[in-house]
Amino acid sequence: MSLRWRIAVGFALVALATAAIVALATPPIVGQGFRELDNDRDGGALATAGASAAATNAPGDDDSADGQTQPAPLSGQAQQSTILRLIVAAAAAAAGASLLGLLGAGRLVRPLTRLEQAASGVARGDLTQRSGLADRHDEFGQLGRTFDSMAGELERADESRRGFLQDAAHELKTPLAVIDATSSAILDGVYTLERRHIETIRDQSRVLARIVDDLRTISLAEGGHLPLERRAVDVATTLASVAAGFEARAARVGVTLAVDAPGGLAVDADPDRARQIVTALVDNALRHTPDGGTVRLVATPVAVAVGRGAARRAIRISVEDTGPGIPPEALPRIFERFFQADPSHSLGAGTSGLGLSIVQALAQAQGGRTGAENGPTGGARLWFELPAASGVAGPG
Repeated sequence: MSLRWRIAVGFALVALATAAIVALATPPIVGQGFRELDNDRDGGALATAGASAAATNAPGDDDSADGQTQPAPLSGQAQQSTILRLIVAAAAAAAGASLLGLLGAGRLVRPLTRLEQAASGVARGDLTQRSGLADRHDEFGQLGRTFDSMAGELERADESRRGFLQDAAHELKTPLAVIDATSSAILDGVYTLERRHIETIRDQSRVLARIVDDLRTISLAEGGHLPLERRAVDVATTLASVAAGFEARAARVGVTLAVDAPGGLAVDADPDRARQIVTALVDNALRHTPDGGTVRLVATPVAVAVGRGAARRAIRISVEDTGPGIPPEALPRIFERFFQADPSHSLGAGTSGLGLSIVQALAQAQGGRTGAENGPTGGARLWFELPAASGVAGPG
């Protein structure tokens, strides 16, 4: 039963209890009042008869008889007594009904007390607290399930934050250790001051700068503070430009780059950030594609559901490779910070381990989304969607 009906039934029960007590107490009280009134009348009649007899025996005292033979009226006392009893009965009924209402209110407030205790625990930092109301089928149950969901999200976010800090510390520690060891060796005379040692320090410093810059980009994007200059961006031109920038690298490792983007497709996005997303995905694909493989950049219009049967137009840009693919258990985590599906695979010099996290943050900052899946014939397919610019035809 819903909370609204429980409260309504509670008020009805209190009213019925009050009425029942008054109804049960009224008949005996009224009957007692009538009996007292009858007794008063009978006593008054007897007194009148006695006074008449006395007057007959003493005819000379007519004036005295007229003043003393009328009894004092007692019906007013009976009426007052009856009213007093009714007031006492009404007060008892109100007290009983109030006690019943108090008990009912206690039962209604008990779930709120449990929820308040759980909320206090979460406020103190104990994110394992739960309401204990999820099994109810009323408004308290819905509130409890919402609270439990919130607490669960907070707990997962806290675990993610702790993991991120550990991963960030680990990633920052490696280049710092190399810089410290190389510079110390030069200062101690173990290494001579050669160009290659200076280049090592420079390269590791650039890795540190890249990690810091990527973390800043992710933070700004997720916080909604990343400056964006959105306009219609031609998809085919952007993909062709990114592919041209990777041609030399792809040729060195024997990988073929292919672009499949029909003309006329445009996204509503910041052109620099859109190019940055595609660049990160192609860079990731090249690092996981063996010699002789292929990396394809594909663009297709799609319809994205927005609720209640409505949909908005978007452009999906996919980067497909012919590498070993992504382990199924790693697919849900592929866009997490510093996550590597294959820990034994070297990130290579100049990478921060945040490329795919940046892809997700930048796509979401521009109203899009990301995804990852394995191809039906092998290899991985990583994609992102951005809102289509006005005037772009939808799928089909």
